[in-house]
Amino acid sequence: MDSSLLEVWQASAGSPFLPVIGKNTQFLVAFVLLLSGLIATGVFALNRSLANLVVIGIPACAAFGVHVQITEDGIRFATDHARVMQGVAFLDKALFTAYSVRLPPSEYGEGSALPNFQMPLESLLEVLQIFGAVDVATRAQKAEQDPYRGNLRNYRPDAFSNQMLGISGTCTLVYSEEGDPFKITIEESGVKTTAGLTTYLPEVPEDIPFDRSDLMFKIIMPSRSLLDSLAEILPTSPERLTITAVKTSPYLTLAGTSDLGSSGVDFARGRDLLEIFTVADRWSQTYRFDFIKNSTEAMRISSKVSLRGDGQGVLSLQFMVDMEGGTRSFLDFRFVPFLKHEDDESAEGEE
Repeated sequence: MDSSLLEVWQASAGSPFLPVIGKNTQFLVAFVLLLSGLIATGVFALNRSLANLVVIGIPACAAFGVHVQITEDGIRFATDHARVMQGVAFLDKALFTAYSVRLPPSEYGEGSALPNFQMPLESLLEVLQIFGAVDVATRAQKAEQDPYRGNLRNYRPDAFSNQMLGISGTCTLVYSEEGDPFKITIEESGVKTTAGLTTYLPEVPEDIPFDRSDLMFKIIMPSRSLLDSLAEILPTSPERLTITAVKTSPYLTLAGTSDLGSSGVDFARGRDLLEIFTVADRWSQTYRFDFIKNSTEAMRISSKVSLRGDGQGVLSLQFMVDMEGGTRSFLDFRFVPFLKHEDDESAEGEE
């Protein structure tokens, strides 16, 4: 074995190994390879960042924002979701202790354009939660201790809330001129907080069309009755809610459907709960349950609700909220129904 190995060594002596990279250039080649690796890593990271630039560059108003319009009669807040659900809240000037609007003169001598802008809805809600933050924390803690408070029936006021105890607080809204932040100053229990929300040029969304001249039905009832009806349907985790109004019993029916089954509530025996009941013809439309559920907070704080549906199937829920001093405010929600062929395809799929 040793002789064979010696022969191999002797044979290889005539053909010495010559590396592809010479000894004098190995360091240079290694440096070039290392630099190439760093450049490749940077290009890859830049490519991954470019994929997110579109998302990062979107202004906050392109997210779920709120459109604000200031008029001499009050302030209008409007927001919509994918053009199938819209919510509008109008704060009448009578709700404010002091309300003043100074419109700039028009360049052409005509009436001044009403100030309107957009701002992030989430930021607005975060700021307003400072007002009565103690109440919010208390309600959240009680909801964890008592699951009953977390369901749809949680509309009863707390006897120990700041509002019931008469603890006063003030909220001041200021919008100086176009492009300026929307300033909210909250003063409560000696603590003063000021926040300035960035405003954007408005992308004025068209209201979901509701044809009052083609009104198919109109029902006015206590908001709590509608809230209780949705609470009865909620345990089946419905995906769709079908609302049916007819001239005779059962008058008004709410039916939820999901993969777990179906459940429904009718007002056949509760006709006296319907303060106003007008039906031109049988009306039945289906909506996404989660969209209707978004209006449950309005159901909690309001005293009455007006349900209306037009010939196109658009549903309008208008809530009347009683304010201090005998004043009233209204919250308006509009919902676009599923198309009929979508309901048919869903039914065929379940079969």
